[in-house]
Amino acid sequence: MTQSDGIIKPKLKRTKRFLESRAPKLAEDGKSTMIMKGGNTSQTVSQALKDIYSLKKPNAVLYKKKNITRPFEDSTSMEFFSKKTDCSLFLFGSHNKKRPNNIIFGRLFDFHVLDMIELGIEKFVSLSEIKSNTCPEGTKPMLVFAGEAFEMDNEHKRLRSLLTDFFRGPSVSAVRLAGLEHVLHFTALDGKIFMRSYRCLLKKSGCRTPRIELEEMGPSFDFVLRRTHLASDDLYKLAHKQPKALKPKKKKNISHNVFGTKFGRVHMQKQDLSKLQTRKMKGLKRKGEVVAGEQEGETSKVAKVES
Repeated sequence: MTQSDGIIKPKLKRTKRFLESRAPKLAEDGKSTMIMKGGNTSQTVSQALKDIYSLKKPNAVLYKKKNITRPFEDSTSMEFFSKKTDCSLFLFGSHNKKRPNNIIFGRLFDFHVLDMIELGIEKFVSLSEIKSNTCPEGTKPMLVFAGEAFEMDNEHKRLRSLLTDFFRGPSVSAVRLAGLEHVLHFTALDGKIFMRSYRCLLKKSGCRTPRIELEEMGPSFDFVLRRTHLASDDLYKLAHKQPKALKPKKKKNISHNVFGTKFGRVHMQKQDLSKLQTRKMKGLKRKGEVVAGEQEGETSKVAKVES
C-alpha cells in the first residue's frame, strides 16, 4: 500500500478488497464482538465469558490469552484490538480484591470507546449446570426489559441501549415463528440487574396460534452496577446519526395510527350539489315535476290503448 495526502492506495487486489470491506457503507454489516479477559481472572469470570461467547457465536471473537489492561484507566489497547478485528462491541472480564468477578460491557464508535458499563457478578449459573436443550448457534434472541429503572434512570437507560446493541444479533427483514425460540430477560430491581435466558417451546393449543412455554436454558446472572463511562450527549447523538439515503421519505397526505393502520387523504374539487345525481324517487321530486310526470304517464297509456 502507498499513502499520499492521507489516502491509502492499494497495490494488490486483495488489499483493495480488504479496504473496501472496512469502508463506510449505507447498510452496515452486523456488529462483531471481541471477548477477552484481563491479567487476573477467576473461574467464574472465565466461564461467564465462555457462556456469553456461546450466545454470541458466530459474530464474536474469543481471546484465550490474558491481556494486562484496564479499560477505565486506559482504553488504547481496546481500540487497537477493535481496529485489528473490526469489532464494535467488546466484553472484558477481570477479578481483583476491590472488584471481584468483574465484567465490562462496552461499544466503540469510529474505533474509539463510546461508552462502558461495569457490572459485578454476584450469582452465576452456567450453561453446563442447567440440563436442558440449547438453541442453535446464531439464533436471534428476543429481548425483554422489566423494571422502572430502565425508564427513569439515565445510567440504566444507557445500559438498556448497550445490552440491546450487544445481544440483538444481525438485522433481518422477517423471522418465521419457529425461529423465535430464544428469550433474554433483564430485570432491574433494588439496584441489581437479573439476566435470565429461556428457550421457547411451541406447544399444541387446539387452534392456529401455538401455546408458548418458557424453559430456562442458561446462563443466569445476578449483576450489580459498578462504574460507568458514558459518552456525552453530542457524541451519543453523532453515533446514532444515519445517512440521508436511509431515512424514509415522508409521503404527503398519508398517516398511520398507533395500530399501524394506513390512512390516506384525497383532495377533491368543490362539487355542485344541485347537479348531483340521486336515486329517482317520487317523494324526492318537486311538485311541478311530479304533475308533468303523471301527465306523460297518462298520455303513454292512452297511446297504448288506441294502438
